[in-house]
Amino acid sequence: MGSFGNKVAKFWEMFYENGGYTKVLTGLQNTVIIAVVGLAIGIVIGTLIAIVEVVPKYKKLPKVLDSFCRFYVGLFRGTPVVVQLLVAYYVLLPLIGLNLPSLHVCVLVFGLNSGAYVSEIMRSGILSVDTGQMEAGRALGLSYRVTMMKIIIPQAVKNILPTMGNEFITLIKETSVVSFVGAADLYVAFNYIGTNSYEFMVPYLVMALIYIVLVVLIALMIKVMERRLRLSDRRT
Repeated sequence: MGSFGNKVAKFWEMFYENGGYTKVLTGLQNTVIIAVVGLAIGIVIGTLIAIVEVVPKYKKLPKVLDSFCRFYVGLFRGTPVVVQLLVAYYVLLPLIGLNLPSLHVCVLVFGLNSGAYVSEIMRSGILSVDTGQMEAGRALGLSYRVTMMKIIIPQAVKNILPTMGNEFITLIKETSVVSFVGAADLYVAFNYIGTNSYEFMVPYLVMALIYIVLVVLIALMIKVMERRLRLSDRRT
């Protein structure tokens, strides 16, 4: 017990007295930014891809777009996010002469990666909506685009909300790889504390606890949103 107490004392000294908490706060902020903005980008991209995939393929343009979307989804779902980060930061951006901060690169890559997964989630949500909803919208004189955006997509979002919450949780956990391109996240912060205190057990336990708290908060948020959506359904 005394040995563990010494470990805690070393951690506290480095965390509080030597200002390690500032790095933890920065890492936590970056983790949340990458996950939240990445998911937002993913929702936009994923929704567009899902619409392209379910739209009737009577003309050439939808067929071409569908082929491109399938390639995009296969590319990002078929490679690990850490590989995508490394290729984007160390290969693609230097080739085109762009010098972006590592945090921006992480947000972009996580957004593109999430878009591939969200597209499949959204597509399944759209297909879960009764086909009569589309027919009813068209019978009322609404265009395919308006019917999709105002009738089908809102219902699909209700159906996929739990799965979207899982995607958000996945993004939170996957941010632990952003240190490969020099971005400061929770892992970097607690690794700094461990390296300077020569004690890694307590820093890594605290890091794990923070991830657990984040995941629990997200799960609670999703449950609250589901409950409110169910209440709105009952009112209607």
